[in-house]
Amino acid sequence: MGEKREVKLFGMWASPFSLRVEWALKLKGIDYEYINEKDIPYKKSQELLHFNPITKKIPVLVHHGKPLPESTVIVEYIDEAWPNGFRILPLDPFERAQARFWARFADEKFLPIIFNVYTKTGEELKKAAKELQEALKNLEKALDGKKFFGGETLGYLDIIVGWIPYWLRVIEELTGAIIIDDETLPLMNAWFDNFLAVEIIKNTLPPKDEFYEFSRGRREEFMSGQLTLD
Repeated sequence: MGEKREVKLFGMWASPFSLRVEWALKLKGIDYEYINEKDIPYKKSQELLHFNPITKKIPVLVHHGKPLPESTVIVEYIDEAWPNGFRILPLDPFERAQARFWARFADEKFLPIIFNVYTKTGEELKKAAKELQEALKNLEKALDGKKFFGGETLGYLDIIVGWIPYWLRVIEELTGAIIIDDETLPLMNAWFDNFLAVEIIKNTLPPKDEFYEFSRGRREEFMSGQLTLD
């Protein structure tokens, strides 16, 4: 579309929030320049700090020199700024509101619980895993009768919660916890497979071996107290 120089994305290769924005851009067919921030926490580039002096976090989309932070906000902006082609948010106002509700529910509910599964062991891990299963059962209701949250094709909610299948499978391997299977969450388990099979999604995900080692190292840092959340 000839806009690569006009669209920049500041992200980080292992960030689920950066991936949300990449998926939205790719589904829309928008060319962009990707600036990968360092893996080391708290060490931000001067360019990132210039464009996002408030939260100092990725992702940041820069369009025609104007910066926009926060992944959910960026995804919605992309859908509105490039209205032609693939539609991310539903056209129907009620369905659009529902998608936003579930997206907010997911961000508020799943991030802290998944972090607990990621960093706990023993009884604390079992408790966190059970809590996560119960939360996923609530989200699974939005999949009733659908292949994707967006229906027969990907939609806004798929993009927002799409990090969970890949990240959670790796966390299951790291911790030994089994969160998702056909018995406990059949619709969610099927959605995991359907989502990860989409070419744009599959081709944008971090390499499995590298991501596993990165996640293993970060888990050890969190568990030892060397690393804490912002």
